[in-house]
Amino acid sequence: MKYCSKCGSSHIALLVPEGDTYERFVCGNCQSIFYANPRMIVGCLPVYEDKVMLCKRAIAPQHGLWNLPAGFLENGEKAEDGAARETLEESQAKVNIIKLHAVFSLPKVNQVYLLFLAQLKDLHFGPTKESLEVSLFAQEDVPWKDIAFHSTTYALERYYSYGKDFEGVHVGSYEGKQKWEA
Repeated sequence: MKYCSKCGSSHIALLVPEGDTYERFVCGNCQSIFYANPRMIVGCLPVYEDKVMLCKRAIAPQHGLWNLPAGFLENGEKAEDGAARETLEESQAKVNIIKLHAVFSLPKVNQVYLLFLAQLKDLHFGPTKESLEVSLFAQEDVPWKDIAFHSTTYALERYYSYGKDFEGVHVGSYEGKQKWEA
């Protein structure tokens, strides 16, 4: 942060405000405190019969690797609606949301993923500007070595270990170096 969005001052410091426990950007001119909270990522684990749908990324990071369709939740959007929207944008697929499948935290990059188990409405799906390829995979055919993100690996592993009828929500995190970081 270079300038205060309230007064325009360039006197910004990263410090722990009185009564707080985390570093925040604080304006030295007007004393405004700015809270940089984690970004919410929403997506789906789309299934059709015994297969899962994955998208091969056409964008960075992790261009050319496989991922569950997911992206940033928009302001004013319900999480499940955002997950269905991202699935449509990345795969042309329409889904019925079944339930929340996994919550996955990435503290190092300030992201929290909400991944929903979803049923494909039909077999209409395909590439988009965000996906080079979209395919259904049986468990034995999932391209595990070419998965883009830890969140996808986590969601798929839990799906295959516990099955689609598992009534709980899987909760996990990853605090190591991201695959795309140098």
